[in-house]
Amino acid sequence: MFTASIIGPLASSVRQLLDFAWIHTRACAFAIALLSGVAASTVLPDLPVARYDLLVAYGVLLTLLFWLRGWEDGRDLAVIAVCHVIGLAFELVKVSLGSWSYPEPAVLKFAGVPLYGGFLYAAVGSYVCRAWHLFDLELVRYRPRSTAAVAAAIYVNFFTHHWLPDARRPLAVLLLAVTAGTSVRYTVRGVRRRMPVALSFVLIGFFLWVAENLATYLGAWRYPYQLDGWQPVGVDKFGAWTLLISITFVLAAVGRSRHKDNAGPSATG
Repeated sequence: MFTASIIGPLASSVRQLLDFAWIHTRACAFAIALLSGVAASTVLPDLPVARYDLLVAYGVLLTLLFWLRGWEDGRDLAVIAVCHVIGLAFELVKVSLGSWSYPEPAVLKFAGVPLYGGFLYAAVGSYVCRAWHLFDLELVRYRPRSTAAVAAAIYVNFFTHHWLPDARRPLAVLLLAVTAGTSVRYTVRGVRRRMPVALSFVLIGFFLWVAENLATYLGAWRYPYQLDGWQPVGVDKFGAWTLLISITFVLAAVGRSRHKDNAGPSATG
């Protein structure tokens, strides 16, 4: 009887954890498909077009597929499109400053940045939007204006730190302050749970850093120290992704709040 009282809750917890992981995997479907395409493009022989250009077409087809299948709706596509645009703007500045590069040739390439680079950010937007649906997310004590202001400052700082003092650490403290007490409710196996939103940023940032290691290994882009042979991406990028995910989160929250038409205090705090 004693053993059964332990094994039962433990088995339930394991099932919850496995379902949690499976839902996240489903939410990552676009990113997984995109990285799979990047991987496949490295081994396809005698491509009729440049690999980067082929990946642009592949990204467009993936977007259409997800929309036609109903995996992403119009609001999601709007959020993802914004992620694509601000991601390309980010790339144009960073590549021009030599932070990283896309060394392969392509026709659909502007100022050293292939258009497919925007799909890398769109994949993050897709993940957040799909997770919102699949987990039935609900924000508690969310401060939309202050969080958006800090997220915007984080985005700007990733440009300005090349000329001005890097405010990354103070902005991280500010992000913790404006999200203090903010949590996200989600459902796994019919059980409603809660997680601090700051913790979710850290967890997502970690897995984005892991994905970045895989992407650079596949040649999606290269950091200067990777041009002569792949090396792991520095741990500092884990912190960068933890901050940057706040931007996608704010965009997705705006999309969902408009959909709910400010339905209640639990959604907006």
